[in-house]
This record gives sequence, C-alpha cells and structure tokens, in this order.
Amino acid sequence: MALPEHLRELAAKVSNWGRWGEKDQRGTVNLIDAEAERRGAEAVRSGRSVSLSLPFDQNGPQTGAVPGRVNPLRSLVSLNSTYTGDSGDGCWTDDVVTLATQSVTHWDALAHCSYDGFIYNGFPAGTITADTGARKCGIDQVGPVVTRGVLLDLPMALGVDRLEPGYAITPEDLDAAVEHAGVDVRSGDALLVRTGQLAVLRAAKTVDEKNDYRFPAPGLSTLTIGWFRDRDVAAVATDNYTFEVYPCEESALQGRPSWTPVMPVHCIHLRDMGLLQGQNWDLDALAADCADDGRYSFLLSATPIRFTGSLGGPVHPVATK
Repeated sequence: MALPEHLRELAAKVSNWGRWGEKDQRGTVNLIDAEAERRGAEAVRSGRSVSLSLPFDQNGPQTGAVPGRVNPLRSLVSLNSTYTGDSGDGCWTDDVVTLATQSVTHWDALAHCSYDGFIYNGFPAGTITADTGARKCGIDQVGPVVTRGVLLDLPMALGVDRLEPGYAITPEDLDAAVEHAGVDVRSGDALLVRTGQLAVLRAAKTVDEKNDYRFPAPGLSTLTIGWFRDRDVAAVATDNYTFEVYPCEESALQGRPSWTPVMPVHCIHLRDMGLLQGQNWDLDALAADCADDGRYSFLLSATPIRFTGSLGGPVHPVATK
C-alpha cells in the first residue's frame, strides 16, 4: 500500500537526502559530533552503568508472527576439546549462534525499508540482493554510536503504569516527557522512548500472550516525525516490538489492522530521514534509576554489531550515569 499524499508531503519536508553528501549512508548518526559525545560524557556523575538489552536467548520476543525472524539459538560446536587428545593440555569449548539480526534488542539499518524503489539518500532498492545483502546503507555503515542519551519516560510523565495498547504517542506527549526529564533535547542526542509495553512481554507465559506484546502496541505516531526532525535527533529507540503505534494510524483508518498496510513511521524515518531506529530495548531499570536520582540524561554506548550488509544490528546498549 503506497504512502498517502499527506505523508508523502511530510516525507519530502523532513528528508535528509543529500544533506551529508550524495554518497552518505549513515544518515542522522552524522549528527553525533565531538560536542554530542562530550555532552554525553559530561552527563556521567556516579559512573553507574545500566544495561538496556533483553537477554539473547530462546525466550526472546519472536513468535513466528514475522516470517523468518527467530529467537537466538545457541549450539555448541566443541566441548572441552583438545588439539592433542591430552586433557592435560588446553581444552576449548566453542559455540555458534543463529539469530535474526532484528530478533531481540537491535537497531534497524537504513536499508531495512524502501518504497518507490529507493532506500535512504536515493540509493536504488536493488542495491540489496540475496547474495550480498545491503550494498548500501547496511548496518555496517553506521559506525560508533556514543552520545548523550535522554530517557523520555512517557508513563511517568503522563501518570500511568504503561501506555494503553494501540496508544498513538503525540508531540504533546513527547513535550510532557521532556519537561518531566528536565532536559533540553539537542542535536546529536539519542532519545529512548519508554511506553511500558515491555511489561507485557515479561508477564507472557504462552505464545499468544507474547503476541500481545507485538499487537496491539503503543508507539510513536506520524505526528511525531516532524518533532524528531526539528530537534535533529541522531537516533530513537523504544521498549516495544513495532517502534511505532500498531496497528498504525493509516491502516486503522482503512480498517486493515495487519502487517500489509504501510508502517509509515518506519518508512519516513528510515528511507527519508535516515534516522537510526531501535526496538525491543529494556528501559525499565533505567527508568527506575532515573526516577530515583532525578537525572534523565546519560552517556549512551550503543554501537551495533558490524555485520557486513546486514539489515539490522543486534546491540547491547549501556547507559552510564
């Protein structure tokens, strides 16, 4: 389903094509300059670090609802093996992991989404092939992601335990979270948007209950796209499966709450803005820490694994306060 005209106009308005040159493949990560990195370092006071990653194991959020996405499967390929046959020598144990690169906590590569035959910065969608993966705008092009992070804790700001399923986050909601955080969002910051949806995944004991984490989900609406562009945010990550509200507004308007309709926030963020976008981040411990000391900014270290040509990048993000 094509983007409706009003969203095409928005996409053209917020587009970053050519902003960092016609060969650019990094998008908004270019906004993380030395000043943004220093600002992140200056946010560190106690030296306390908080993990923002879910465990990478078979209990992850994948249920088969998205074809091909599998939870990480670890297998041993050697067990206390020696090269000499003498157990008195060094013995080695190795394993391999099979996973979808977007199965657990991850960043989306800019090549993850195309429409009208193009990915970010006007590169043809045909630069992605089965043999090579993403020859342009793959996750390997992102580089280091180290900057100031800011937690936007929407449940705390709006006075609820978690946002309702299918709740569409507005610019006013983001403003309320920024005011609650007491932080001025600046160019090159990474914003972590907490919805509270992860509580559904934590409580799930069956596949159906796990699917409730995926659908319906609170998330960012198309109304917030310009909000992030106006502030020159370098990256945005959320604590839900779909990043944006799901069913998305456009599919809901057309009465088709399924994966078939366009996911407009993904389309415009990745393909037009070149905005680095993350899902399945665990923000609950960070939220508790921020509420405890009243500080919602920190040094964020969140560089994706450099899989050549990959459409997603598993990551273990860390917030250091």
